[in-house]
Amino acid sequence: MRHANVEHYYLHPVSKTFHGRDVFAPIAAWLSKGSQAASMGEEVSDYKRFAMPKPKPAGGGTTGVVLRVDSFGNLITNFRPDDLPAAAMETGAVQFQVGSQSVTRLVDTFAKGNPGEAFAYVGSNGFVEIGVNKGSAAKTLNAGRGVAVTLNAS
Repeated sequence: MRHANVEHYYLHPVSKTFHGRDVFAPIAAWLSKGSQAASMGEEVSDYKRFAMPKPKPAGGGTTGVVLRVDSFGNLITNFRPDDLPAAAMETGAVQFQVGSQSVTRLVDTFAKGNPGEAFAYVGSNGFVEIGVNKGSAAKTLNAGRGVAVTLNAS
């Protein structure tokens, strides 16, 4: 990991409000042309890693959490496909409890969820998400960031 602090690589003048254009895009362009990252700036050795909360076994199931709600109202959980029962990926049957609501279907594409129905799917970021086709899972399930999500053993 490096601190991109060698100004030679920046677009000048550097705006006080548009670093994506003036700093980050030029650095990415230089790197894509084969420039060595070591020339971009000092190595960062004191960075902090944040541990992602992992689902934990609890009462015959596994309890996780909603990490965030995206702009469409989908609930991104901290469950990964490996946390699901092996049969779930084949049969599509799951037993999630999101707050006080149940989610019992796992679909392989968002479009396979019925309109208005809450369902689970594996999102592009690799986490299990809860969505509602043509709706907001956050509103439908009255759930948001930090709400408990329990995967019941089936």
